[in-house]
Amino acid sequence: MTSDASVTVLGVDSGGSGLRVGLGLPEGAAPVAPLTSAEPVRTGARGIDAEHLLSQLLPMARELLQRSGAGQLAAVAIGAAGMATLGDDLRAELPAALARELGVRRLVLAADAVTAYAGALGTRPGALVAAGTGLIALGTDLAGWRRTDGWGHLLGDCGGGAWIGRAGLEAAMRAHDGRDGGSAMLRTSAEKRFGPLSDLPGQLYPRTDRPAFLASFAPEVGACAADDPVAAGILRTAARHIAESAAAACPATDPGTPPCEIALTGGLFRLGEPLLGPLTEELARRLPHARRVPAAGDPLDGAVRIATDLAGGRLALPRDARLLTVHAAGAGDARTESGS
Repeated sequence: MTSDASVTVLGVDSGGSGLRVGLGLPEGAAPVAPLTSAEPVRTGARGIDAEHLLSQLLPMARELLQRSGAGQLAAVAIGAAGMATLGDDLRAELPAALARELGVRRLVLAADAVTAYAGALGTRPGALVAAGTGLIALGTDLAGWRRTDGWGHLLGDCGGGAWIGRAGLEAAMRAHDGRDGGSAMLRTSAEKRFGPLSDLPGQLYPRTDRPAFLASFAPEVGACAADDPVAAGILRTAARHIAESAAAACPATDPGTPPCEIALTGGLFRLGEPLLGPLTEELARRLPHARRVPAAGDPLDGAVRIATDLAGGRLALPRDARLLTVHAAGAGDARTESGS
């Protein structure tokens, strides 16, 4: 990953599958592969656990710096799942800790949707739908953010992997019971994957990773969709939910201005045509003037991009108390910068 002509920066992507850390290096420097930890950062009574994140991040950062031969980090950007609602401990602890341990003087703490946005669309206006186990849409006109959904599997994440998997398993249970709306194909798929369906509640409800468990069935719904109208209907409904979130997040455009650009990112879209076909139709219906563009990069690319822009004094993405905060360390302290 290249940052710019003269500085080294660090990008961090903390999500449900673990931690990824990468360097942005000066032009001409030999690339250094990012490092990955498969252990997700814990969440506790204070939200995302800053101490646990640091225990993983600091050794990885030092190893990357040693491999690269780089010296001082000009800036760090950390994108974390749950930052918006669970990031208070990170905002309180990380600026001073990173200044003390790595000499970092400029730091961005952002929601993972923001780093996903920066990876996909850079720093231009538009909207992003990030869909995996959950689902969130984020848009900006560079004056502020428009967030839609991302409220978790009990309150939202409509159309995401857990939502699709839960709907598929409900259809399987309906078929198991002989109720209307059931799917024999999904029942068979669920039995092959989880065993007798009468035992499924006992497998699901005690788990602490229920969203991931539910989302694990989403590919089965996709696989059945070509031959099963119930599965196909679940994906059509999911596509409607996704398009609703995209439409709500897309910043308004004035007549004569370029259309809103929308990017899709996340593992859910690997379901392919059974989901993307109806989603294309729904986006065209709800956002006829928007333009879908491919995502240029992933959330780690976005974190490196944000750190690079911060180091160069050109970070254009809007500050937000929950979604994106900039911290500058002074002599023995750390403060939050005010911003537009």
